[in-house]
Amino acid sequence: QVHLVESGGGLVQAGGSLRLSCETSGTSFSINAMSWYRQAPGKQREFVAWITRGGSTNYADSLKGRFTISRDNGKNTVYLQMTSLKPEDTAVYYCAAGPVGFTVTTWGQGTQVTVSA
Repeated sequence: QVHLVESGGGLVQAGGSLRLSCETSGTSFSINAMSWYRQAPGKQREFVAWITRGGSTNYADSLKGRFTISRDNGKNTVYLQMTSLKPEDTAVYYCAAGPVGFTVTTWGQGTQVTVSA
């Protein structure tokens, strides 16, 4: 069973950057894609990005160019580098795992990101 723990959230000013980390533990041969989602207050959870074991990536169109997903297989960690942050990026960011992109079988507990104007 896979366990996910996010870190790196916090308060940042608009225009700033943050890097989120998602450390995975446990093993599951069915996990081929790691993803990031986010949920802003009063809104539905939305897709941010995913990355496969082989390194293929996919991003929400609105976030391309500002957010970058990456992984370090040796550290069992997935990262989300966020740049040029805007107040509308304020949300709880969740790490997720699944057999393919857009299919989630395991969620992390989330980490809060707050961007001040």
